[in-house]
Amino acid sequence: MRVGVFALSAQFPGQGHTEALHRTLRTADAAEAAGLDAVWLAEHHFMPYGVCPQGATLAAMLLGRTRRIGIGTAVSVLPTAHPVTLGEQAALLHLTSGGRFTLGVGRGGPWQDLEVFGTGLAAYEEGFPEALDLLLRWLREPRVSADGPRYRFREVPVVPRADELEESSGPPVVLACTSPASVRLAAQRGLPMLLGMHCGDEEKAEMTALWRNTALALGRSPEEVARVAHVSAGLVQLADTERDAVEILTKAMPEWLRQGLAAHVTVDGRARRMRDVEEYTELLCRLHPVGTPRLCADRLAATAERTGISRFALLAEGSGDLTGTELNVARLGSEVLPLLT
Repeated sequence: MRVGVFALSAQFPGQGHTEALHRTLRTADAAEAAGLDAVWLAEHHFMPYGVCPQGATLAAMLLGRTRRIGIGTAVSVLPTAHPVTLGEQAALLHLTSGGRFTLGVGRGGPWQDLEVFGTGLAAYEEGFPEALDLLLRWLREPRVSADGPRYRFREVPVVPRADELEESSGPPVVLACTSPASVRLAAQRGLPMLLGMHCGDEEKAEMTALWRNTALALGRSPEEVARVAHVSAGLVQLADTERDAVEILTKAMPEWLRQGLAAHVTVDGRARRMRDVEEYTELLCRLHPVGTPRLCADRLAATAERTGISRFALLAEGSGDLTGTELNVARLGSEVLPLLT
């Protein structure tokens, strides 16, 4: 089992952008010191839910700051980026870090980002498979051209080549999946899934089963299917009692969620339903490793057994407090990991 942290760079009420980003830097330091597997970086635009707008840029900072731990994006939003630009960034980070970078990509939402960056709603609604395929070709082939509905250009050499690193075919790519269509797309491309923290074990088990059945039906071997390691996003909070852990999160998270989720603005004025933030916080506490070290280890083991998922990206900054986040990460490494081996 591979356990990492998920860093949203969340701006809690009363905090500035610098404070939120500094907490992410310190979270990465703490995660490496704690012996965790990876740090996964979120990407958002124009909102306090998360103040990192470019996951690959922040990943470069963390790769230079650390020496062992993996750094991944969770996720880089493909409809607001050119696939070749993102591919070049991923190749650069892969090669210069010695293979410690993982590129997570996703479709994002129908937000105003599409207007600001000029990609339009079609990039979200119809263009994602074309963009994903161009990105994957850029990471795997020596020369690339495009002749699709959105991207058209003559053949150019890929520089730098992502597969030049010894014993590597390029940076690993994972795909954020929230629907059966995205699960099938991931299976068709042979990509591991990143599954969100709002899902429980039953839903994640259904998605991994759909991925496996789709991949097998397409002719992938059982051995190849078994090697694919999906990632489960979640929430973690350690305390000496479950009640104390839940209290830490229910005091801090609702107001952050309220202001953060309210900042999502649709590009076309479509209606959207806001979650009840208190109920959502309580749901996350029930679904994920929130409590004593023993309870947290048991919940992670249960999720792995029920879903077959072996990698975890756990949000550790739910307290909104730097010192509390660092302590939470340290306890995850020293008190929970030993119980999972």
